[in-house]
Formats: sequence, C-alpha cells, structure tokens
Amino acid sequence: MILVTDVGNTNMTMGVYEGEELRATFRIMTKTPRTSDEYGILITQLLTSKGIDVASLEGSIIASVVPDVMHSLTGGIVRYTKTTPLIVGPGVKTGIKIVTEDPRAIGADRIVDAVAAYEKYGGPVLVIDFGTATTYDLITEDGKFAAGITAPGIRISSEALWKQTAKLPNVEIKKPKSILAQETISSMQAGLMYGQIGQTEYIIKKVKEESGIQNLKVVATGGLGRTISDETDTIDIYDSSLTLDGLRIIYEKNRRA
Repeated sequence: MILVTDVGNTNMTMGVYEGEELRATFRIMTKTPRTSDEYGILITQLLTSKGIDVASLEGSIIASVVPDVMHSLTGGIVRYTKTTPLIVGPGVKTGIKIVTEDPRAIGADRIVDAVAAYEKYGGPVLVIDFGTATTYDLITEDGKFAAGITAPGIRISSEALWKQTAKLPNVEIKKPKSILAQETISSMQAGLMYGQIGQTEYIIKKVKEESGIQNLKVVATGGLGRTISDETDTIDIYDSSLTLDGLRIIYEKNRRA
C-alpha cells in the first residue's frame, strides 16, 4: 500500500492505495502549524481509524503548493511510516510534457491532475479543479500541457465579499432557489454560484475557440466541482479522486522507472 498526499492551500487530502483501489481518504487543515511529530502522530491515528496498518505502507508521494509545511510533513511521514516520500517536481517522471513558457511555474497539483485526466480519459482534455483557486488546464491529444488559466475560487470570492465590506455576512456556498434573490444571503449565493457557472461555461467556450479543439473532453474535480458540474452541460465528467489517482499513477511510473 502507498500513502498519497495532496497539500493544498486550505487542506491536505491524503489517501491510501492498495494497487489501484483507494482504501481510505482523510483531510488535515494545512494552515494549522504542526511539528513533524504532530504530523506523524496525527497521520498514524487517522490511518488506524480507517483500519490501515502503518507497517503495511510500502511507499509515499507528496504534491504540494505550500512549501512552508514540507519540512515538518515530510519528516513526520519518514519517521512514523518508515517511507521516504517522492516529491512531485522537476525530475519526476509524469508522462506529461509541459510546453508553457515557464514549466517550473506550473503547480504540482495541476501536473498531478493533468496526469490523472490524461491517463484515465485520454486527450485532448481540459481539467478544471474547483479548489482555493479555480484552475483550467489544457492537455493535448499527444499529452502536452499546453495552457493554463487561473481564477479566484468560490470561497476566495465569498471571503472577499464579507471581509471587505461592512454589512455583508459570511454565507454558506450553495445554489439559491432562484437567481432573482430578494434578500442579502441569497443574493450573495446567487452571485457566487451563477457567477462561477457563467465563468466556467465562458472559459470552456473560449478555450475550444482559441485552441481549435472542438472535441475537447472536460473533466472537473475539487471540493465544489460536483456542485458546478451538476449545473452545466459543458462539463463531461466529475471525478472526486482525480488528484489522488494522479499521485498514485506518478508513483507507479517512477517505481517502474
């Protein structure tokens, strides 16, 4: 079994694979400062609660967009799982060729999503990750990471509304009964949700138009991905485990290499 970890700006999502089967998943808050021992003990306890014997782990892999936590997190995994994590970055075999102007600037999470989408669904494919940021990444038919678009995520937009205004509250992010809102909370929900849906549909349209790829498969993932996917027919597939699957695939590629 292997331990896979996706370190995002808000949460770390972890999973345990036995072969291609995802045996367990759990989340840890990224912004809470922890020592390597705290990470190790917490991970060990979470694995045990899921019925996973830590001694059965053969390897581990991490993709991170938060450099500050890596020393403690990696140390905790090494000390408590007795595995040395493969860190997704330059030099790691992925099977995806990045042809953007600055390949090193592409986040590890986006590379992992691209690998998973291309391996699972083929190319050309547009991968949309509805996370802290909403990202759109274009992978060509021959496996090239050709372009990426980055927009504020729904939660960032929501926080900006209530933190930067005197009277607007923090609201639950969900679709209201109608876009024709008649009070503050539903008016904010309407703007956030329908704004995101409209952005998604327009960006997909423009990517197809400018790339000239009309047979583009669109795959979404991320915490709010299902909510948006259910509201538009421009998204073909919602895959909640896309990032974790990508980590497993990259780990296997490098183990074979």
